[in-house]
Amino acid sequence: GEELALLEKALGLQSGNKYGAHGERQIPVLQTNNGPGLTGLVTIASYLVKQAKKEQLLGSSAEEKAVVHQWLEYRVTQVDRHSSREDTKTVLKDLNIHLEDKVYLAGNSFTLADILMYYGLHHVMVDLTVQEKETYLNVSRWFNHIQHYPGVRQHLTNVVFIKNRLYTNAH
Repeated sequence: GEELALLEKALGLQSGNKYGAHGERQIPVLQTNNGPGLTGLVTIASYLVKQAKKEQLLGSSAEEKAVVHQWLEYRVTQVDRHSSREDTKTVLKDLNIHLEDKVYLAGNSFTLADILMYYGLHHVMVDLTVQEKETYLNVSRWFNHIQHYPGVRQHLTNVVFIKNRLYTNAH
């Protein structure tokens, strides 16, 4: 639930939601007042975005909405399930290729996909060496941009990148 509490704050919501975890995979559960509760990171995060009346974070066009959803799925199926260093490398490679010509995951707009991918990768990025950060230059540039986005990072560690490499054309 920590990540969802961070998301609430980033969205400017009053924190008061009760989160639990379900099963051995520790799938997040949100206890709502008038129902059985909501299950799953993507479901709960989308609900919080709507509660905060920030639907633009879910995408504006039909295509953008689909791309945002695709990355939220990726976050749950690939990032959260990676167990080995090899899995992590695959995720970073995928993202690095995708972000080559994009500012944000869904193109030109900051979305929920960026926020949740940032939270999901934070512990990975903290541990990368300078060389690894340079190997995944597009991921580093994107991550550095998101961590400075107002309200996103909060109490999480600021990951340091060598500035000159991020912004010169390293091809």
